[in-house]
Amino acid sequence: MKEKNNFKISGNIVDPISKRIFSGTLEIKNGIISGITKSEDTEENPGIYILPGLIDSHIHIESSMLMPSEFARIASVHGTVATVSDPHEIANVLGLQGIRFMITNGQKVPFKFYFGASSCVPATVFETAGAEITADDIRTLFEVDGLKYLSEMMNFPGVLFRDPEVMKKIEIAKEFGRPIDGHAPGLTGEDAKKYIGAGISTDHECYLLEEALSKLSYGMKILIREGSAAKNFETLKQLIKSHTDMVMLCSDDKHPNDLVISHINEQVKRALKDGFDLFDVLQAACVNPVKHYKLDVGLLQMNDPADFIVVDNLTDLNILKTFINGILVAENGSPLIESIKEIPVNNFNTTYKNEKDFLLYSDKYEFPVIEALNGQLITNEIFVTPKHKSGTGKDKGREIISDIENDILKIAVINRYRNSTPALGLIKNFGIKSGAIASCIAHDSHNIVCVGTTEKDMCKAVNAIIENKGGISVVYHGNTDVLPLPFAGIMTTADGFETAEKYSEMDAKVKELGSKLDAPYMTLSFMALLVIPSIKLSDKGLFDGIKFEFIKED
Repeated sequence: MKEKNNFKISGNIVDPISKRIFSGTLEIKNGIISGITKSEDTEENPGIYILPGLIDSHIHIESSMLMPSEFARIASVHGTVATVSDPHEIANVLGLQGIRFMITNGQKVPFKFYFGASSCVPATVFETAGAEITADDIRTLFEVDGLKYLSEMMNFPGVLFRDPEVMKKIEIAKEFGRPIDGHAPGLTGEDAKKYIGAGISTDHECYLLEEALSKLSYGMKILIREGSAAKNFETLKQLIKSHTDMVMLCSDDKHPNDLVISHINEQVKRALKDGFDLFDVLQAACVNPVKHYKLDVGLLQMNDPADFIVVDNLTDLNILKTFINGILVAENGSPLIESIKEIPVNNFNTTYKNEKDFLLYSDKYEFPVIEALNGQLITNEIFVTPKHKSGTGKDKGREIISDIENDILKIAVINRYRNSTPALGLIKNFGIKSGAIASCIAHDSHNIVCVGTTEKDMCKAVNAIIENKGGISVVYHGNTDVLPLPFAGIMTTADGFETAEKYSEMDAKVKELGSKLDAPYMTLSFMALLVIPSIKLSDKGLFDGIKFEFIKED
């Protein structure tokens, strides 16, 4: 891409700081706004509006299944110029090596990635991860790598009970003057006050308005999330008006097919169509992230970096051009950023499984079941009388099988870092009537997670991922389809738009099998995330996310 960052551009300039719109001209020299001239003729440039670029205030780039450089190509088309990115997905697989790859790869393209120091790697001691980030590593990431903030502190029990390692990481962040991101779903009252009082400044996990208001009352900033799985915008959008200075917009996780369609621009457009004030929306989408995280991102002021978008109107917000540091990076729906080639690295050491590995035995009359919820990361714990295979019993108890009629299916989590026996359980609401789906994107340790109707199909789906050392798979009418993710087992080196198309094909197959979930693979990826209540499955067993302990078998 040829860099041209010395130019002039005229239009209706939308100034988010002075909160005014005026017809004028920006002069750009070496990627910096060197002049802003107001026009005498306010009708000089009808149909052209210049706005600050949009910022995703919390995202895991890895969840797009794309490398940062490829993510940038798609996100820039939607007017995104910067992300506040937690690299803890790849950190759980590869540690510091993974974080540094994200930084280095992101620096190869004209896009502003601001990575944080991942605070919870592994997220808990109740699962197997591929690496660990210590307090000393956090210091190194601030001191040597210059990272901007301490990423989401998911171990809120560790904060509440003053775990020494947790508190050491927080104190290091304070020493360097870095903001500390939070992650405390459902936490309110005195516990929230104590958590926030430790220095935690944001939370993106609020799924109830009352919870958000409680945290706001203690001085915490709320990130309104609308991703592929968790969709909280409708519930929390009124905060844009009531607490304008205290909210930001984020996606948290975007799968590639959704990213191709939209990014933060979707929330902005929805807010405008709902009648929210333009400058309140820009405060959340642009200004607040820059101020909170001290980002080097321009806001259409003199001497700012030339980070802005050009749109045709302020309702539909059709993005015509995106500039970053004065470089035109996207135009009329097409990226101008070139793809970057990288050599994959990985950490994948398990071997093929067999059907017997997916046999589940129990004599329990009431068996705990994970109830997945559409559009949410949280789950419910319900109890059912499981369906058993006739004629089984004796030593291990009766053999439990999937109850397709009542949508109670088997779920398995398989350790990808070494050979071990799969952990098994039951799950409701995936809805598939035959076959199985599996994914090596399983937050946060990224072991293999699988839901299926039979042991045979579950084994096929899991082995397809093992064969490719990462990916997502579906067993569909006896055939197996897979999207390989050879980079750390969670990202592809392929073109982002082609990846999105392949992902959409696989998503459609899962829905043809009967799933009614909006994003079945994204929902699946959170069924092993132990820090989100109320019941999940790790590679070590069923876990109570409220009591923060394993669920006893007896």
